[in-house]
Amino acid sequence: MDIGSIPSPADAAAPPSAAATPREATLGRHLARRLAEVGAREVFTVPGDFNLTLLDELEAEQPSGGGVRLVGCCNELNAAYAADGYARARDGGVGACAVTFTVGGLSAINAVAGAFSENLPVICIVGGPNSNDYGSNRILHHTIGIPDFTQELRCFQNVTCYQAVVNNLEDAHEQIDTAISTALKESKPVYISISCNLPSIPHPTFSRHPVPFFLSPRLSNQMNLEAAVETAAAFLNKSVKPVLVGGPKMRVAKACEAFVELADACGYPVAVMPSAKGLVPEHHSRFIGTYWGAVSTPFCAEIVESADAYLFAGPIFNDYSSVGYSLLLKKEKAIIVQPDRVVIGNGPAFGCVLMKDFLHALATRLKKNTAAYDNYSRIFVPQGEPLSSEPGEPLRVNILFKHIQKMLSGSSAVIAETGDSWFNCQKLKLPEGCGYEFQMQYGSIGWSVGATLGYAQAAKDKRVISFIGDGSFQVTAQEVSTMLRWEQNNIIFLINNGGYTIEVEIHDGPYNIIKNWNYTGVVEAFHNGEGKCYTAKVRTEEELKKAIEASLGPNKDSLCFIEVIVHKDDTSKELLEWGSRVSAANSRPPNPQ
Repeated sequence: MDIGSIPSPADAAAPPSAAATPREATLGRHLARRLAEVGAREVFTVPGDFNLTLLDELEAEQPSGGGVRLVGCCNELNAAYAADGYARARDGGVGACAVTFTVGGLSAINAVAGAFSENLPVICIVGGPNSNDYGSNRILHHTIGIPDFTQELRCFQNVTCYQAVVNNLEDAHEQIDTAISTALKESKPVYISISCNLPSIPHPTFSRHPVPFFLSPRLSNQMNLEAAVETAAAFLNKSVKPVLVGGPKMRVAKACEAFVELADACGYPVAVMPSAKGLVPEHHSRFIGTYWGAVSTPFCAEIVESADAYLFAGPIFNDYSSVGYSLLLKKEKAIIVQPDRVVIGNGPAFGCVLMKDFLHALATRLKKNTAAYDNYSRIFVPQGEPLSSEPGEPLRVNILFKHIQKMLSGSSAVIAETGDSWFNCQKLKLPEGCGYEFQMQYGSIGWSVGATLGYAQAAKDKRVISFIGDGSFQVTAQEVSTMLRWEQNNIIFLINNGGYTIEVEIHDGPYNIIKNWNYTGVVEAFHNGEGKCYTAKVRTEEELKKAIEASLGPNKDSLCFIEVIVHKDDTSKELLEWGSRVSAANSRPPNPQ
């Protein structure tokens, strides 16, 4: 039975869940079965003395028997980034990491905060103090030296939607199930702390294999839904040149298919916000690109901002996505559809209306109107390809991405690191089925290394192609060794431009220059003769072409690491414009008191 589905007759007729043997009826093995059931079949781990017994129990419940596989990581931050990437790779997916108390949890918390900002159900499991130590007034190691074990819990309360501290077996079953079900319902991370002496102890509450989760599906208020659809249809049907813009919250609302259904029905041009790239098929006949204010896809902003009505599905308008709050949009022209709320113009607003229900119903009520797309077709001029380089000419970034575009297919997935890669990857035209991920809301540099590991573990049918700047790579580089250990065949393009380019464009200073590494040498050291690995250092277009051919040909089953050396000033014009506007927003003087 699927999570959140209505029980089928077969489910109703199924026999009671099989009894577990005493050895299987432990807290740790129950947790493993629950994780596997919700799709977290691999748990990203770092061992520590408080979680070792828990890891034994998780590992004992093998994937073949409905359990999980442990993927050991180099540090806790990367393990949690990997859980983030794992959750992204599957529709409605869940990621999980298991670390030790406080020193592990507080290392992972930055990545958990990022998952919270991106609405990803990541389950962060921490091996906690012995249950007998609670209330004992003892000071433990891995703490800040006071007899209070809640420091870690209090930190996680701000970046998770539920926290379970399991320090007795009587309510462990309930606490674990509540935590996992809350992560699924809210699509946010949860925190589970399990006392280190409990995971291997059998208990009657774990004596049967878990009954499958059944989460009551969320429903729209039908009266509000009908009123919202009627009002929105009247608003859009009287407009002359309306447009549709998809936003990142379509993912958590599970409304991507409904958005495409609406686009098919209404005839409006379709754009996406930058953080929604990959959620709308770019082969759609009326797809016009990324709406990102002054740094939009060519001709896209002109159509969106000149429209007399625009429907935004699941938008996030922050300083990054609004290019320093410079979007030329008018609230009275907008319909804002959030996962469970619709606001039309300056009002009215309709609560308890699910996005997917609203878009699905609206598709049947709109008149076909292709006026805005006809305008786009009249002004659109196809982008030319950059000229090939002269022999020996230093490689340019636009030449690099010309060749990247040719690499993409439906069996690819693109992961773009925070920085210049955001802007260059936005220009890629994604083939049908090609995945795309980046972390725009939180924007933590180094995220992509761990996320690549996790995404590739979950999406075995895709070859992950990652774009990482040299500064970001230095934060989390060591997880490439885990990719090699697990025989992943990712292609990593390390773009070496000598520093933190995105920070340079926002506010330059000597602190944005970093020590250069021999990046291919670092990866070869990680490889150390074990597994399949291909590295290349490219400075010209000819060298790039050879490296790509090697990656797609004889090294298609290897992890491929290509260091691309470009000039520090070879920056996309979009980043220059975006950086200047975000810098201006950051530099506003204090409001008068």
